[in-house]
Amino acid sequence: MEVKRLQAYKFELMPTGQHQKLMRQFSGSRRFVFNKALAHSVRYYRRFKKSAGYVNLANQLPKWKRLHLFLAEAPSQVLQQSLMDLDKAYVAFFKGNADFPTFKKKSQGGGFRYPQGCALEQSNSRIKLPKLGWVRYRNSRDIEGLVKNVTLSYKSNKWFMTVQTERSVVQEIHPAMSSIGIDVGITRFATLSDATFITPLKQL
Repeated sequence: MEVKRLQAYKFELMPTGQHQKLMRQFSGSRRFVFNKALAHSVRYYRRFKKSAGYVNLANQLPKWKRLHLFLAEAPSQVLQQSLMDLDKAYVAFFKGNADFPTFKKKSQGGGFRYPQGCALEQSNSRIKLPKLGWVRYRNSRDIEGLVKNVTLSYKSNKWFMTVQTERSVVQEIHPAMSSIGIDVGITRFATLSDATFITPLKQL
């Protein structure tokens, strides 16, 4: 039986000076939109006592782009992913699984994610990213599967990319045609679902 399996691969990028300039710009735009959306969400909650939700936030994005022209230079999907991240953080908070989302600071590092539109050339150790073009990377291992998304991150003065892929793998099926339940106890070592049992291996 075939099943879908996700796998992540991390590589160090080898960007040009122009690439780095754009990546810092895109990362800053993502952080700006996240903080803008968080402030909007706080005001919305105070007024309506509920989460703004992704659709409400996405409807604000065109207005923010008109007010802040630099946002139009970043890939739209990068900004949309920022809104999705905030929405997930809100959902996790209301479920009690996480703290309330906080405003992002430049000192926390940078990064952004492409959910689609990326082309990988493993033979040439390069990847094509929207509004960045071809960027080289240190090809340390083979990537298997179809590229689903690419996340860029900045750490220790270096840029890295994490490529998540999806591929079909064959899941082996155990040849046994039947199953049985086992209940471990004290008086009896194990009682089976077919009413048979195993006596204790050693009396105490």
